[in-house]
Amino acid sequence: MIPSSVALHARLQRVLAVVALVVAAVMLAACSLSHPAPVKRTFLLEPTLPAAAGTPKPVAVRIGVVNVAAPFRGKTFVFRESDLRYEADYYDEFFIAPAIMFSDATAKALAASKVFRRVVPFGAASDEGDFVLDGFVSELYADTRDAAAPTAVITVTYYLTPANAIGSGVAWTREYRQRAKVSGSGPEGVARGLNAALSAILAELARDLAAA
Repeated sequence: MIPSSVALHARLQRVLAVVALVVAAVMLAACSLSHPAPVKRTFLLEPTLPAAAGTPKPVAVRIGVVNVAAPFRGKTFVFRESDLRYEADYYDEFFIAPAIMFSDATAKALAASKVFRRVVPFGAASDEGDFVLDGFVSELYADTRDAAAPTAVITVTYYLTPANAIGSGVAWTREYRQRAKVSGSGPEGVARGLNAALSAILAELARDLAAA
């Protein structure tokens, strides 16, 4: 039986539809290959270490956990664009999680300042040290509300407790807040500003603990 012209036309339409789908798939694959995935830029804060404070206290301190508030807990940079609007930067982020970065930086700063006889770094055995120093970062962002003068903002509260304390047992606590100028543009400037703010906070912490 010879197919009717209507049947031939319908079959031709189906073939053309399949060809169109194949061409679209090939073009989509070509576009995805020609546009590689965006590359993220990563930064690590390495604050300036404070100078030695003098005669060390005859006790050892263990660096506990420096927790970070939920809005700033991730690795991505956070920008405050208005009083209520914050924006996370998908392309620029910290190399490691802020909690680990702050804990490690605090341990290095206190070891360099020689405030205590010994500084047990973050992650060591939980039964080491006469005192435990914990912290909480409540602010960690770039403030761009004034576009002409952006600043890097860090706020940290530290808590010193006896290692064998029952309950809260806080022997000493203090909040530190620093705003540092963001010099230059882009993520490099933000990272430098955050690094300067953290350097100032750790220097204050060392001085206060030496005098406590």
